[in-house]
Amino acid sequence: MEPAPRGPIALLAHQTRYELLTTCRNPRARFLTIIFPVLLLVIFAGVFHGTTTVSGVHVKLSRYFTAGILAMAIVLGSYANLVIVIATLRESGVLKRRRATPVPAAVLVGAQAISAVATVAIMSTVVLLVAKILYGIGLSTGAIAAVACTAVLGALTFAAIGYAVSGMVGSAEAAQPITQLTTMPLWFLSGVLIPTASLSGGLRTIGKIFPVEHLANGLHLASVHSTFSGSISGTDVLVLAAWGLAAAAFATWRFSWVPGNAAT
Repeated sequence: MEPAPRGPIALLAHQTRYELLTTCRNPRARFLTIIFPVLLLVIFAGVFHGTTTVSGVHVKLSRYFTAGILAMAIVLGSYANLVIVIATLRESGVLKRRRATPVPAAVLVGAQAISAVATVAIMSTVVLLVAKILYGIGLSTGAIAAVACTAVLGALTFAAIGYAVSGMVGSAEAAQPITQLTTMPLWFLSGVLIPTASLSGGLRTIGKIFPVEHLANGLHLASVHSTFSGSISGTDVLVLAAWGLAAAAFATWRFSWVPGNAAT
């Protein structure tokens, strides 16, 4: 007797579980999404001391770095990791074989997006716990809710950007350099590692174009305010959503399931 066919929800749950297990068993992914952000937080908070201003509030640099490195971790977990994984799977022919199965493409893409959100949730919890235990940095209930909303939106936005960029990556070997090239400058221009008030007007303008600054700004707001309304910025939410929708539309048009050298 043949097993009954699975519904779309069951397929999505099964595929999401597979994606999560794959991420957990990947040493590079574990280092990139969990270990690296925690190491950076400990190093920066231990080396740099003093205060800075966030939304008119004077805060210790350790609090500033907590929000900034949390933003970095979200980008690494949902963008950089996804670009590398997708490029590798596509160029090795795995995506082509998956697309040939009865599983709908929407399930495959949706499972990776949910996996990215779950990874970001775990990573955010770890970073905030380390900040609380080592540096006494706590957040109110309203701020935590704002962090959760911003992190989920950021994860979905950067996952969509990851799909869009992966469609332009010509080989698995080029994926990691491309992610570094597209993220490294933004760590310094977007309020992740350096307060934007320290930058020139031209550099601040450049930083505002890209979604990293709007993700970081949302998390910085939550680090200094106690209410949900004060901890979230409508402008930053709209910019992140616009980037996500535009990237999703571009990925739908440009994304390929077959290796770049495959015959057409």
